[in-house]
Amino acid sequence: MAGCPLGGLPREYPKWKSVYHYFRLWRRDGTWQRIHDTLRARLRQKLAKHKHPTAGCLDSQSVKTTAVGGPRGYDKGKNLNGRKRHVLVDTLGLILAVVVTAACVSDSAGARLLFGLWGGQCKKMRLIWVDGTYRGTLLDWVKGRIKAVLQPVLRCDNVKGFVLLPRRWVVERTFAWLGQSRRLNKDYEYLPESSEAMIYIAMTRIMLRRLAKE
Repeated sequence: MAGCPLGGLPREYPKWKSVYHYFRLWRRDGTWQRIHDTLRARLRQKLAKHKHPTAGCLDSQSVKTTAVGGPRGYDKGKNLNGRKRHVLVDTLGLILAVVVTAACVSDSAGARLLFGLWGGQCKKMRLIWVDGTYRGTLLDWVKGRIKAVLQPVLRCDNVKGFVLLPRRWVVERTFAWLGQSRRLNKDYEYLPESSEAMIYIAMTRIMLRRLAKE
């Protein structure tokens, strides 16, 4: 994930048009996600975990976009114009689902879109830790549609400065992992679907390196 444009690929790679053709094809037919999900199951089993997690953590991350265009919006809370990554991870920080929207989309609305992707990888999920922005009507909405329960983890108002909140730090660490890929330090893609594919590719690289270790 060097972050270089397709036209700047090293010579040992195929022509950039061929690379983009397969990137787009595999994005559309779900190949990138299937590769990612298969590796996640193998890594969990290597770590003596069942391939289907029972608990996870949900959060969002707003990032700036570039002049390439495409859907974007303004996040008032972060004072940022760009896109928002809505990510659900397991207790190891491995991604279960991701949805990329304009940054103006609220966390609750993004969560509803993400839960619409609820698939076999989440069939045993029963508990999801979230922050305070996911409270309100979303809690009842989730109860009525999936078996999992959202559990807000709130910061104590009497505590000042940085506080490491239980469980919520797991998804924050995942965002830090993604930030190590220069292609993801901003959103460089025209389509949000391409942004989602890039996130799956970045996590695929991370998991391959871990699986390769003895």
